[in-house]
Amino acid sequence: MGVVFLPSSFKILTLECGQQHDGLESHLYEYQDDVDDELVCHICLQPLIRPMDTPCGHTYCFHCLSNFLKEQDFCPVDRQRLQLHQCRPSSLLVRNLLDKLTVMCPHNTECQQQMQRCELQPHLHNRCPVFRRLREEAEKRKRPSWNELKGRKSDGESSGDAKHSASLSRNPTRDQPEPGLINPAYEESEDDNTPLRSSLVAEANVVELFREEPEEELGLRIVGGKDTPLGNIVIQEIVRDSLAARDGRLAPGDHILEVNDISLASVPHARAMAVLRLPSLLKLTVMQEKGFKTRDPHGNTTSNHNPGTVLQVTLMKSQRSEPLGIKLIRKSDESGVFILDLLSGGLAAKDGKLRNNDKVLAINGHDLRHGTPESAAQIIQGSEVRVNFVVMRPAETQEEGGSSRGRRPEPQYFRRRSTYMKDPPGGFSSQEKTVSLKKEPRLSLGITIAGGRDCRSRLPVYITSVQPVGCLHRDGTIKRGDVLLSINGVDLTQLTYSEAVSVLKAQTAQSQVVLRVIQTLSDDSEEDIESASKDDLDPLEELRDDTLNWTPLWTRWLGLPSHMHWCRDIVLQKTNNESWGFSIVGGYEESHGQQPFFIKTIVPGTPAHFDGRLKCGDEIVAVNGATTVGMNNSSLIPMLKLQKNKVTLTVVSWPGSLV
Repeated sequence: MGVVFLPSSFKILTLECGQQHDGLESHLYEYQDDVDDELVCHICLQPLIRPMDTPCGHTYCFHCLSNFLKEQDFCPVDRQRLQLHQCRPSSLLVRNLLDKLTVMCPHNTECQQQMQRCELQPHLHNRCPVFRRLREEAEKRKRPSWNELKGRKSDGESSGDAKHSASLSRNPTRDQPEPGLINPAYEESEDDNTPLRSSLVAEANVVELFREEPEEELGLRIVGGKDTPLGNIVIQEIVRDSLAARDGRLAPGDHILEVNDISLASVPHARAMAVLRLPSLLKLTVMQEKGFKTRDPHGNTTSNHNPGTVLQVTLMKSQRSEPLGIKLIRKSDESGVFILDLLSGGLAAKDGKLRNNDKVLAINGHDLRHGTPESAAQIIQGSEVRVNFVVMRPAETQEEGGSSRGRRPEPQYFRRRSTYMKDPPGGFSSQEKTVSLKKEPRLSLGITIAGGRDCRSRLPVYITSVQPVGCLHRDGTIKRGDVLLSINGVDLTQLTYSEAVSVLKAQTAQSQVVLRVIQTLSDDSEEDIESASKDDLDPLEELRDDTLNWTPLWTRWLGLPSHMHWCRDIVLQKTNNESWGFSIVGGYEESHGQQPFFIKTIVPGTPAHFDGRLKCGDEIVAVNGATTVGMNNSSLIPMLKLQKNKVTLTVVSWPGSLV
């Protein structure tokens, strides 16, 4: 649920229905016709919102039912025992009937529009002048800065009326300031000709995601946790075409502060994963970086988080129904609408002013900076013969054949086995295990594997399950998540997935098998997520058979010895005194010893962001070929500052935990 916080009360102006109500209440609509009783919730006696069917045949609004079941354990109508995970979303037919109900714009004193319920949100975002004004006023109000949020203690707010305020102000990091946040990404320029960098622009927002099925993945990869140097829980990646990607409001680099009012400010990684796997509705409070504000010589403050050229393009249709020949998309890593392609022979292609990858800021005066391709298409279809576009063309984009500092395809990444020796982060380690078995030649080991040096992250081969029918299960030494080193002396660490499968099949045919593996260890065991899941989640979680899709948590890889790492060189370039655009944590500290350097934040609109290869949670093992082992923050930061136009970062990148 998108929300705008209003100062006059602790209710919120929701972006879906345009009315003020508590975030845990159903949306409010002004219906224009009588509604069939079969489409009315038995609890609130209003037309159903997100209808949920119970096993006993009754239907309720999702919010009504979930709030009721927090206090009771039975169906409100027939009092049969009931839990939320037993309920399922109503059929598509029922939801379509509800979406077609006629409602009036809530701001009907100035906006008299009527429409189907499903059309209200696009109307509010794109056509309602009152709602647009309210949203702009809310956005102009001062939001807490990142440093203010860092400075507050996580338990600094009391309960009761301050709850909504607390959800936006709890400290997203540990109580002590972290030296990794004082680095080249945030330092002011000393060049009088360059706008001075001032504080980062960051916003605390509430995002609601609803799983149609309890087992549905959100499509987030996360890193961090109090048991890691990052401290915070940070989104590393949004999986394409996932629930989170379709929603479009979350982005890589967002810090997750709370989930359903449960603070993640001081929880280990595994515990955060358990909370994020709660079924159905998740209310996430996230801190989102928006980039830098810049200060001009006259002291004015402007936004500079999306540098590029703003262009206005007008297309004239010969008749209202003529298509423009533009394919629009929504990217997984940046909000808004982008031009994917111009159809050959189409009106836009013939005009020649719009280009692929242009970001559409507005069409016919409708703000689309956070819009969707669907809402953009609706505006175009409803326009007369004149269609006015305002687009942002990134500064790094040049003519075809020219150079670009934009994202490079995966094959151009230079990866190699790491020669940089370093210790794992504090609290993480590994141990080698060997099992020797005598077996019948046809008897299976009973393991499934994944990884291999041909996969995207160059992972070693690891065990995804130990089946109860195999001889390794009876031995009990080998566990899920162990990394395979060798079988019968044959090295497995540098093989692709298919090569590893072939070797395992060949060696398993022998009557004697010697298997060597590495098990990674942490102070906060990954088993915590198993017990946490059983305590907090529904019983279906215990019955799920996810052995085929199982992947290790991000924290498992942190304990792997460095000779098992693969690294890559990432060259960042810039043309002026701008920041490189990333913050770091780690390095040598007397209280914690030597910790690896990790990327904690990547700032929008900077070289690190435009390059696209650095991710939150990446380890920096070398800068311009010089190892970072033994350095502290005060040594590495000046080294980075000295690199005026080009720097080579050697990084190890592990995939974040998938939720």
